[in-house]
Amino acid sequence: MSDEYLTIREMCDAFDVTPRTLRFYEARELLAPLRRGQHRLYNRRDRGRLTLILQGKRFGFSLEDMRQLLELYDPRENNVTQLAATIAASRERLADMQRQQEELSAAIGELRDRIGDAEAMLAARQQT
Repeated sequence: MSDEYLTIREMCDAFDVTPRTLRFYEARELLAPLRRGQHRLYNRRDRGRLTLILQGKRFGFSLEDMRQLLELYDPRENNVTQLAATIAASRERLADMQRQQEELSAAIGELRDRIGDAEAMLAARQQT
């Protein structure tokens, strides 16, 4: 995409989101489209921010976490602060996800065992 502005419909089509989603992100101060009357126009910065918001959502970051990280954007300092904060937050999120994965793996194993026990009980009772 170029530096041109996109309408809300074009943004929805490009990012597979709804207009309501875009308005919600705007209300949460994650996006700040140009307003021309009642029309919203999204520039390259908005598209970049939406890309990061959707990635953050996929990784389980809260919208407030995303807002705080996006607010650190400062090209004058080569975004060093933003990158460092993003790395730290990402490491924390990864550790949380790994803990959840371990807990889920344990729960899956336990459930498989319970199913196996129940199937064995059912089979024994059906033979009598």
